[in-house]
Amino acid sequence: MADRTPPLAVDELRRLVDSGEIDTVVLAFTDMQGRLQGKRFAARFFLDEVLAHGTEGCNYLLAVDVDLNTVEGYEMSSWERGYGDFAMHGDPATLRRTPWHPGTALITADLAWHDGSPVAASPRQVLRRQLDRLAEYGWTAHVGTELEFMVFKDTYEDAWGRGYRGMTPANLYNCDYSVLGTGRVEPLLRRIRNEMGAAGMVVESAKGECNLGQHEIAFRYADALTTCDQHAIYKTGAKEIAAQEGMALTFMAKYDEREGNSCHIHLSLRDAFGQPVLADDSGEYGMSKTMRHFLAGQLAAMRDLTLLYAPNINSYKRFRPGSFAPTAVAWGPDNRTCALRVIGHGASHRLENRLPGGDVNPYLAVAGMIAAGLHGIEQELELPEPCTGNAYRGDAAHVPTTLREAADLWAASPVARAAFGDDVVEHYRTMARVEQEAYDTAVTDWERFRSFERM
Repeated sequence: MADRTPPLAVDELRRLVDSGEIDTVVLAFTDMQGRLQGKRFAARFFLDEVLAHGTEGCNYLLAVDVDLNTVEGYEMSSWERGYGDFAMHGDPATLRRTPWHPGTALITADLAWHDGSPVAASPRQVLRRQLDRLAEYGWTAHVGTELEFMVFKDTYEDAWGRGYRGMTPANLYNCDYSVLGTGRVEPLLRRIRNEMGAAGMVVESAKGECNLGQHEIAFRYADALTTCDQHAIYKTGAKEIAAQEGMALTFMAKYDEREGNSCHIHLSLRDAFGQPVLADDSGEYGMSKTMRHFLAGQLAAMRDLTLLYAPNINSYKRFRPGSFAPTAVAWGPDNRTCALRVIGHGASHRLENRLPGGDVNPYLAVAGMIAAGLHGIEQELELPEPCTGNAYRGDAAHVPTTLREAADLWAASPVARAAFGDDVVEHYRTMARVEQEAYDTAVTDWERFRSFERM
């Protein structure tokens, strides 16, 4: 069992509330789009009432589009069902301070219906279900997510008002690994690093990336649930800190025609004694037999589960040859041209899924990786030969190129339905349909520039 010691114990929160250091507690869950939704409570009321009993929130929060518009097609929440409430119960293991908001603590919530049953389509519950399946083998998943983002010297309000055009990147040239380039943005990066550390996360490093104003802050891996909780808090916190500094940053998968924002996900398994499950120094490429099946399952299910790794229209703009975003459903040892990269040695031996972008919902993506791996183990799938060259030029199957293709594969997938259940499959199929229909009816700047005068 993973050690999930809370960054802030409840008894310590009581002391901080009594002393006046904490006056506000945020109770939040991660929605389908990977955003924090919830309420701010007076800290004393939270301790006296909400911690033990939870609170309520409208169940439409798992049945809306990115603009929080109600949409048709969701079984769990609709006008016909009256848009009732679900319960939000804070997980004490997630309690932490949020230093970027003075006097504030935050706790991550699980969602349940009023009879106590979990809300199956909640991203955190989707992951919990797959972690329970792993636990039947006596295994736990350890995960690290590597989020890239782009920083601009514009406020979010200015960017909105200008339609996100003509913005000024924080760096005007490629600053991949450049100490000079990161130094230009260090006041912002330092605040994010230090304040995430004070919120209980273990920060490793920050580095520049290839696109203009693009950076990455890396955190130490943890058990899968902890990493995904921290991932969601970090994304929100980093945006809030940038806003406080009069700047803006984005995690969108593809802001422009240059390099996109990736979110490479690293995963390994440990047994009940803390020993690595996927590693075997005597095996080919350091892989155990279990890892070979687990990795084969990733390949077999990747196209079916791409919706979990690339959930938006914009996600698919990343998948271009030579972009360091994958196009081939292939694996390779330390090969960044493949969708799946095998790296590390001994206990750190792991697989890296390079498909997700910065817009990914981490709970869903990690759940997909576990489900795919268990499919490979249960079916004893054989691992094909690795790609040791340029996967962009190989003959491997292509990752889906559009949200529409990915949604169709997801809906028709026996693997997805067996792992997640029909209710979850249909729920996220609806999410994809809503996004696709919104895009299909939109008229873009690209069309106007192409057609207004010259067509």
